[in-house]
Amino acid sequence: MSVPGTQLAFPAHIYRGENSLQKLPAYLAKQSRNILLIGGHHSLAATETTIRELLTPFHNLTTAFYGGEVTEENGHALAAKAKEMNADLVLCVGGGKAMDTGKLAAELAGLPIITIPTIAATCAGVSTVSILYFENGHFRDFYHLKQAPELVILDPEIIAKSPTRWLAAGIGDTLAKLYEYRAITNGKPDYSLNIAAFANGKVCFEVLTTYGPVAYEKAKDQLVSSELIQVMDAIFIYAAFTSIMGIGAHASAAHGLYEGFTVIDKTRHFGHGLLVGYGNICLLALEQRTDAELLEAIQVAKSCGIPTSLKEIATLTDEELQTVAQASAETEDMHNMPMPITAADIIAAMQRVDALSERV
Repeated sequence: MSVPGTQLAFPAHIYRGENSLQKLPAYLAKQSRNILLIGGHHSLAATETTIRELLTPFHNLTTAFYGGEVTEENGHALAAKAKEMNADLVLCVGGGKAMDTGKLAAELAGLPIITIPTIAATCAGVSTVSILYFENGHFRDFYHLKQAPELVILDPEIIAKSPTRWLAAGIGDTLAKLYEYRAITNGKPDYSLNIAAFANGKVCFEVLTTYGPVAYEKAKDQLVSSELIQVMDAIFIYAAFTSIMGIGAHASAAHGLYEGFTVIDKTRHFGHGLLVGYGNICLLALEQRTDAELLEAIQVAKSCGIPTSLKEIATLTDEELQTVAQASAETEDMHNMPMPITAADIIAAMQRVDALSERV
């Protein structure tokens, strides 16, 4: 396999475990900085006061809403704001869309970024890609970043206080690191970086199937547990490293189905990882795997709060279902499957998954 030179960007530092956020002042102690704090409304409300108490009076902090959608326009607007205030650091809090917008803005402004995820729904706080959308929320494409975050803070006390549906979403999105890459490579990647990425996908799967159900149950009571910390490792670190190291395609039908769901108002905002989690099981059906394997995957998904049937997501008319399936079939990620996939194939897979889900 001939592969051109590849640039890999990894976070310089990751703080993980309890009290990680409290280490931020020491990290910035020798740097007098103007900081642009970017986030969503909920994440800013949950963290801004604490962050200001930690950083004041040594740093000037200006806050900005990320814009509500990961668009190129929002990235440029925030980059302009950073330049106007003479910022020398972007600090981003929130979920995947806030993270992706903040990373894009930081790169456009030529600034380092520190990320503090407030939900464990994706690996966006660590990864070096921003998923772009149109203003109406339809999936657009991927923006591959040249830089990784300078620092990532993974504080389980923050994650434990977030709604458990987002932990379920993170588990669903991270399980795809094995399911999708296995489908693309037939379980036999043929280049060192891809072998490493696939190995990380296996680690994600092992950690999540071992600790995910317990972490999810304890998170319902907002408990910081060893299981939660390990699940966070998989969702943020191992999943992101899978994306960073993989050469070529590393997403397929699960993300392709998610991208199809974004064209329907009923499903667009259900949650990236929750839709990918359902898509994982549909991927297995598209691969024509056995009922036993699908039932095992459905059981794991159910124990972690991931939807396993379309009716848990939305009630779609036949026309709407056809629209989703056709949009999914036309995505680049669906084209990464090792066989041609049609809209009819996708609908048949969803129907099979929905029927099997009734048995668990």
